[in-house]
Amino acid sequence: MRAAVLRAPRDLRIEDRQTRRPAPDEVSVRVTLAGLCGTDYRIWTGDRPVAYPRVLGHELVGVVEAVGPGVTRVRPGDRVSVEPNYSCGVCPLCREGNRNLCVSRTAVGIDVDGGLAHAVMVPSRCCWRVPGDAPDERLLLTEPLAVVVRAVGRGAPRPGETAAVIGVGTLGLLAVQLLCARGARVLALSRTSRRFDLARTLGAAATHAVGDGDPTAAARAFSGREGVDLVVETAGTAAAVPQALDLVRPGGRVVLTGLPHEPSTVGFFGVVRREVTILGSMIYQDEFPEAMRLLATGQVRAEPLVTHRFALDAIGEAFAAHRDPASIKVSVVP
Repeated sequence: MRAAVLRAPRDLRIEDRQTRRPAPDEVSVRVTLAGLCGTDYRIWTGDRPVAYPRVLGHELVGVVEAVGPGVTRVRPGDRVSVEPNYSCGVCPLCREGNRNLCVSRTAVGIDVDGGLAHAVMVPSRCCWRVPGDAPDERLLLTEPLAVVVRAVGRGAPRPGETAAVIGVGTLGLLAVQLLCARGARVLALSRTSRRFDLARTLGAAATHAVGDGDPTAAARAFSGREGVDLVVETAGTAAAVPQALDLVRPGGRVVLTGLPHEPSTVGFFGVVRREVTILGSMIYQDEFPEAMRLLATGQVRAEPLVTHRFALDAIGEAFAAHRDPASIKVSVVP
């Protein structure tokens, strides 16, 4: 099979690789569409080291080619969306239901070879059968939407509440849609106004560019009180954390989904004085099927977010496009 193999930082080569039969409880999936995200880019640049050589790609949909002995979850010919994170299943965190926090968790495309290839081998529990005939481009965002489903669920929005989403990348635009579906009025914030038209099309009631005036004042004007009820942070920057705390009202909730790689400065006097609840949200536990259902039924729209499509042989162009300000989600067709 053909695969995009990262041999070293920025050394990505299209190579022929031998295929093998699935082992017990394994499934071979022919990849029909894969997505690039910021994690892939950081691995490609070397900012996030991995064991080389490595086939990247953890957002993917495909068709089951073969199953190993004992697999009953899926059959050859089934269309599937692949859940790319799987835990050890035996540690205390896994046994108590916190498998997303497992310290031995394995990530497809990071710890083991992933979906920037004609086929990928994954445990059977990673395969979720596609409901109905939803197109691949819609289901491509199942994995990032699962992240958002968990984050919004932890924030527990109630109909009629106000919410702010920091960042209007893939996660932020998915969060805008899901919060609206849960009955919240949503304010979308970003460093620039580049994607605000799309954010409003997807349901945002208002938008605010951070450089165009005080975001805290914008949140108060939007909510009609001391701040919004809920903030969902998707930017992943150190500056977004204190900003989220500035936007929320006393007694409100802040959900952090980003993984900033620099320390943040937080004034905890205000957190205590205003009884703000801060929640971290790490990937997902059991949200994958719900994310796939929301996309398959069109309750959350994915197609406007998939802005670029490249063949596997043009993988270098795909990584360049990921950094293009005009791109949101770059897809690759193996």
